[in-house]
Amino acid sequence: MQDVPDRDRDVGLFRYSLIREAADPSVSPADRGVLVRAVAAREHTDPTGARVRVGRSTLDRWIREWRAGGFEALVPTPRVSEPSTPAGVLELAVKLKRETPGRTAAQVTAIIAAVDGTAPSERTIQRLFARHGLNTRPDGTPPAAFGRFEAAVANDRWTGDALHGPLVGGHKAYLFAFIDDHSRAIPGYRWGHSEDTVRLEAALRHGLASRGIPRTVYVDNGSAFVAAPLLRACAVLGIRLIHSRPGRPEGRGKIERFFRTVRDQFLVEIGSREITDLVEMNRLFAGWVETAYHRRVHSETKQAPLDRFIADGPFPIPTPTQLHEAFLWSERRTVTKTATVSVHGNVFEVDAALVGCKVECVFDPFDLTAIEVRYQNRPMGPGVAHRIGRHTHPMAKPEQAPAPAATGIDYLALLADRHAIELAALAPSIDYTALADTALVETTDPDQCRGQLHIPTTESSTIESDPR
Repeated sequence: MQDVPDRDRDVGLFRYSLIREAADPSVSPADRGVLVRAVAAREHTDPTGARVRVGRSTLDRWIREWRAGGFEALVPTPRVSEPSTPAGVLELAVKLKRETPGRTAAQVTAIIAAVDGTAPSERTIQRLFARHGLNTRPDGTPPAAFGRFEAAVANDRWTGDALHGPLVGGHKAYLFAFIDDHSRAIPGYRWGHSEDTVRLEAALRHGLASRGIPRTVYVDNGSAFVAAPLLRACAVLGIRLIHSRPGRPEGRGKIERFFRTVRDQFLVEIGSREITDLVEMNRLFAGWVETAYHRRVHSETKQAPLDRFIADGPFPIPTPTQLHEAFLWSERRTVTKTATVSVHGNVFEVDAALVGCKVECVFDPFDLTAIEVRYQNRPMGPGVAHRIGRHTHPMAKPEQAPAPAATGIDYLALLADRHAIELAALAPSIDYTALADTALVETTDPDQCRGQLHIPTTESSTIESDPR
């Protein structure tokens, strides 16, 4: 492609971004019309930062030009001028770069200056390398282009990840959170003591119940994010689950930026107080998210995350029945000749007609005493418990219950105080002369207690008189 000013290239990229989807040859004419009308109805930010609208006829013309001449046809025609740098110098610069791909434009400029006494600017050499496709890393490989992505509307894409947090109640805490790519709102979040599927599903379920169902969920390849229960939950609710490629973290910048905000604004405050249980941790975090983070204007969108999210609503909320079904777990088993299936050591009797068939056993991971049997997506009734040896799924580890609040009641101290009061009331009415072999005395005998009647030992049958 010919060397063009950056501003003209930006104009071409802007035009291409508007027609990219509609210009796809696989799109039918009817669908293309719908896409073009949708683009024409919205405002767009042009390369100068201004908000503009582009008419349908202009979009159609750009599509025709792109099909005829590719990307170059969308770039404004640059002014024709004679090159100020001799062709021989530019050819030498290309040879120097190809000779050693690790050479930068600054290094090539310095070499040319040492040879000829003068050299073009570094920017001229950089544009030359770009024109010849020579912009490479020191090892000769081309640089990766990640681009900048933002979902067009709220609930189009959620990105999920986990943050390693502080100790809570003597155990390390983990935060599972999902961020809405368009609004930067945090629809689902939960602190837990384990980085597992149960805690992940709890965070996702919180978001679904309060903010609606996203079109896609984008996560990494951690064990909690590739577990079968999460795949089933997304499939039941019609959510497209996308995993990032190993070693390619693009698209995760927004959730990482949110986690940095959590460290800078929430965890820094937690450090000054002692949090003893996750109930308190989640209560404080919910207050910070909903009252501070969601209502503070975001530096990039220039809107508060909650306001930007609500602007695209309202969104349909899944019913409790849908959520319950989505977050059940399932495993496949082959029915034995005795019309039974075994799920983690528990044996259930099923319909005899299913002998030899592979069925789906659906259950609540926190209650393995009951399962529902399904065959080819048809319900076949509940399994009848025959032998129960385990009550919860091995992966379903409940959170540690918080320590019970202290009542402040010292039972033994209350009894001791009551005893002292009774002694004080009784003392004036005691007739010491009527005591035959015992007396109420103060003693230093280690075998006696203050306030007790002195009991004579076998070594002394008489009571020593009070020295006082």
